Amino acid sequence: MKLGLKLLQERAKVGSFWWPYISNLPETYTVPIFFSGEDIKNLQYAPLLYQVNKRCRFLLEFEQEVKNVLKNLKPSEHPFGGQDVDASSLGWAMSAVSSRAFRLYGKKLPNGTHSDIPMMLPLIDMCNHSFNPNARILQEQDAGNPKMLIKVVAEREIKQSDPLLLNYGCLSNDFFLLDYGFVIPSNPYDHIELKYDGALMDAASMAAGVSSPNFSSPAPWQQEILFQLNLDGEVPNLKVTIGGPELVEGRLLAALRVLLSNDREMVQRYDLSVLKSLSAEGPLGVANEVAAFRTIIALCVIAVGHFPTKIMDDESLLKQGVSVSTELAIQFRMQKKSVIIDVMRDLTKRVKLLLSKETTTA
Repeated sequence: MKLGLKLLQERAKVGSFWWPYISNLPETYTVPIFFSGEDIKNLQYAPLLYQVNKRCRFLLEFEQEVKNVLKNLKPSEHPFGGQDVDASSLGWAMSAVSSRAFRLYGKKLPNGTHSDIPMMLPLIDMCNHSFNPNARILQEQDAGNPKMLIKVVAEREIKQSDPLLLNYGCLSNDFFLLDYGFVIPSNPYDHIELKYDGALMDAASMAAGVSSPNFSSPAPWQQEILFQLNLDGEVPNLKVTIGGPELVEGRLLAALRVLLSNDREMVQRYDLSVLKSLSAEGPLGVANEVAAFRTIIALCVIAVGHFPTKIMDDESLLKQGVSVSTELAIQFRMQKKSVIIDVMRDLTKRVKLLLSKETTTA
């Protein structure tokens, strides 16, 4: 927001050095803070709705702060040349920065690391995003040098008229939509957030046909492990994820494996890192692993059931022709549902493989 205020100041300044750049910035942005109320609802995903509402609240509160400071200033002291600064212009500035600024090295800190400073970099911000970029940004390390160079360097041969592609980061679609105003189809880093809740886990395990779930009332030794996973205690982090490179967040997988086991000695043979790893095939036995996977599949069924529409409904809506913001909202929720379905497919395959191995062994 500090950089956004600087941008608004330069936009209001007569003869600003930055005017040729600022005049070419988009007049509007396709980020959710500018969606209609209906299109915000169309996102259908509680964690993103929370973030959008949080940003909108911040802009409205910050507008009041700015107006309170500006009302007592003389015209000669007004940082925006007398121009009104409201939530809409603050939102425009914040969106310009979130979609275009780069985090670069700032001053060197006493511990040897550098502070991060967001900077607007004209021309470089014309590079598009790709997880397979053909270029990268290089910055000279001397932040004290007023002529410090920031360069875009080709990673491979780039043909004439081909776009320059940078990797904006290995981000979920939440961040791409919130900060940049687009959605990546089949994003390998996209995931869904769930709240780790004993009653929800009990419901999922029962739906999966798993007997003797201990989620609501874990044994003291199981509770101790939940504490180590930061899923229990005074200030636990109950947000767990499904999807992305991990497929199932390690903390959730470890919790399920532990709570679905009654064999304390076997559990305590393993380090937490093993219990959290999906690549550690059935450390607590095939039956335990199948029960854990089936519980996660049931969680996925519950999660996908929370969306008011199905993917087929969304596809039909897109074919009807909708506004840009409605299209983005529908694409976003379709991708979230796809993440859940992909996890279900993957875990179903793993269950079948485990059961076939067990049958062969028997």
